[in-house]
Amino acid sequence: MRDGLAPFHNDPFAPRRARRLMGWGGTMAESLKDKVVIVTGGGRGIGRAIAIACAGEGAKVVVADRGLALDGSSPDFAVAEEVVSAIRAQGGEALATGESVAAKSGADAIVDAAVSEWGRIDGVVCCAGILRHRPFLELTESDFDAVIASHLKGHFLMYHAALSRMVEQGSGGSLIGISSGYVLGDPARTPYRAAKAGIVALTKSVAMAGAGHKVRANVISPIADTRMTQASQLPIQAQPEDVAPMAVYLLSDRAADISGEVYSVSGTSIAIWEDPHERRSMRNPSRWTQDEIEANIGWLRAGAPAAQPPVPPLPDSAKPTAEPDA
Repeated sequence: MRDGLAPFHNDPFAPRRARRLMGWGGTMAESLKDKVVIVTGGGRGIGRAIAIACAGEGAKVVVADRGLALDGSSPDFAVAEEVVSAIRAQGGEALATGESVAAKSGADAIVDAAVSEWGRIDGVVCCAGILRHRPFLELTESDFDAVIASHLKGHFLMYHAALSRMVEQGSGGSLIGISSGYVLGDPARTPYRAAKAGIVALTKSVAMAGAGHKVRANVISPIADTRMTQASQLPIQAQPEDVAPMAVYLLSDRAADISGEVYSVSGTSIAIWEDPHERRSMRNPSRWTQDEIEANIGWLRAGAPAAQPPVPPLPDSAKPTAEPDA
């Protein structure tokens, strides 16, 4: 760890929602030596950066990418092949596959390709996914299904295929989901946001399923300049390469005790996220009436005054009470 970071990391006054490590840097020479890693969506953007970084740390890499346009059309397998060529040019080992993560047969074939070539699978990073950028009322069922299939279903199928093989191997492994902006709503990217939120719950469940087999599962929530952020016209300076070190770390044996967690990465900032939790609560000695709710909902939301005149005061034993962290 860089000098000066440890005291900041342990600072009890650091933001409760996230402890941030600024200015992350350095490398871990061959931290993935001889590991076999699959990167879906490895042909472009964050996936490409992670695939190349993994190879640079000694991993044998399966670059799984159909080379689709952002909306899921126009496949171009050359996208994956270009990354494989770049890795091989630097002396690394890699192979390309254009199978779809949205179909069980495709996910199984991707894992089988790794095992057929190198005899095992040690890690998976799920970056594949498409985007249908349009207002909510203009979305069609096929739009929703396509986005959910590429992101949420794709994660499920890759996790399932990889975890099954890892359990057979008996040597553990690491699964990484990608879930950008999962806590945010977006009326122009509704299925994307829904899929990303689902990926967090899915990954936490898989972390529990894999715990007895030494297979860990975590989520990275990246912010970087990619095709998707450019399509949304978001001015982002952080680059895909900024995300790669965290992915490599979580794939490595150095993170053997980390599972079921969510980390955001943006430029030189890394943060850990908490699960949603109750912010404040109120209690009644009997079932609430609508009038009582109306009289107290302002306090519950943020201590704001009620919108309507309150009902007769509740007895002291029934007054709303805040949780300790309110």
